[in-house]
Amino acid sequence: MEKANSKILTLSFALAGALLGLTVHLLIKAFSGAFGVVARAADSDLVRHGLPVAVGFVLFAALQFNPRVMAWGEEVVSEIRKVVWPSRKDTTAMTIVCVVMVLISSVIISSFDLISGFFINFLMK
Repeated sequence: MEKANSKILTLSFALAGALLGLTVHLLIKAFSGAFGVVARAADSDLVRHGLPVAVGFVLFAALQFNPRVMAWGEEVVSEIRKVVWPSRKDTTAMTIVCVVMVLISSVIISSFDLISGFFINFLMK
C-alpha cells in the first residue's frame, strides 16, 4: 500500500508543479502587456518558456524530496482511503433534496420581493 501512496503523491506533486508552471506562464503573459520590462524579458524564449518549466520543476523537487512533506502526504492519503463515500443512490437523493429546497427558497424569496415591491410602489403613488 505504501508504494501506491507514493505513486499518488508523486503524481499530485507533478500536477502541482505543472499548475504552478502554467500560472507563471500566464502571469508573464499578462504582465508583459502591462510592463515594458517584463515584455522585453518575455521576448526571450528562455524567460517565456524556460522560467515556468524551471519554477514548476523546482516546486516538484521541493515537495518530492522533502521528508516532512512526504510524511504529511502519506498521512493525508491514508486518511482519505478511510473515508466512506456515499452510494450513487444516496448522492442522487441528496441532490434532489437540495434542488427542491433551492426551488422552494427561490419561490418564497421571489414572492416576498414581489409583494414588497408592490407595497413600495403603492406607497410611492
